[in-house]
Amino acid sequence: MLGLCRFSYLGLRGFQTDHDSIEARRAYLYDPLRLARRWLWFTEVALPAWARQTDPDFTLVIMTGPDLPEPYLSRLRELTEQIPQLRLELVRPMQHHLPACRAAIAPHIDPEAEVIGHFRHDDDDAVAVDYIASARKDFNRVKGLWKVEQRLALDHSRGLILKAGAGGLTLTPRICHNMGVALTIFLAPDMAETALTYDHSKLPQWMPVVSITRPVMFLRSIHADSDSGDIGPGLPWEIEEGGTDRLLKQRFGLKRAALEKSLTGLS
Repeated sequence: MLGLCRFSYLGLRGFQTDHDSIEARRAYLYDPLRLARRWLWFTEVALPAWARQTDPDFTLVIMTGPDLPEPYLSRLRELTEQIPQLRLELVRPMQHHLPACRAAIAPHIDPEAEVIGHFRHDDDDAVAVDYIASARKDFNRVKGLWKVEQRLALDHSRGLILKAGAGGLTLTPRICHNMGVALTIFLAPDMAETALTYDHSKLPQWMPVVSITRPVMFLRSIHADSDSGDIGPGLPWEIEEGGTDRLLKQRFGLKRAALEKSLTGLS
């Protein structure tokens, strides 16, 4: 299980917010207030569940640029010492995004593996504490599909949409297919592709996709700094009153009161 998380990586393509030059993109990404907000989302929302995975056998590559401003570069180095599954890769600015992602992932591919479960992870989203264990278990149930084409996606599609703004936090239960978070793409180790190679909204063009609709497996954040602020297509699902707070704690290791305090009113 091998993932890639881009933390304010200074590249020109691969994002929905475009800039005409490296200088313009650097000014946007490295704005001190923006970096402070991104760090808060990363540490308060994304990291807790990665540190608590029930199956610790995974690697999550944190990809950023070698000129990421301090103190954030040093903080990322410290995190890799605290959480052994994290690896830091400093990738120079590149015109094309997919080669940059491949450069970050390539040193961590195990050529002896039969299959690698690639996943992407945004620095403001969360997966459930048993995501790695579930992806491995569910893949074994449908491995025959992977053997046919050497490509298979597992989409853990039930989760919560977290919206943050001046009015506070809202949590919306949602089933979202192929959204990106908690989505695993299984490939042979000698393939050049990664999870970022494929447009996750169009995955059936390239491979079989199996949707796993239970249990709750993702938390997707929408806020002012989101690369995409659209909730996207999906299906609602019902949850009892107060259930979202319990799910936050049980599935993601998060407490709503602490999130409210940290994230409400960020601008």
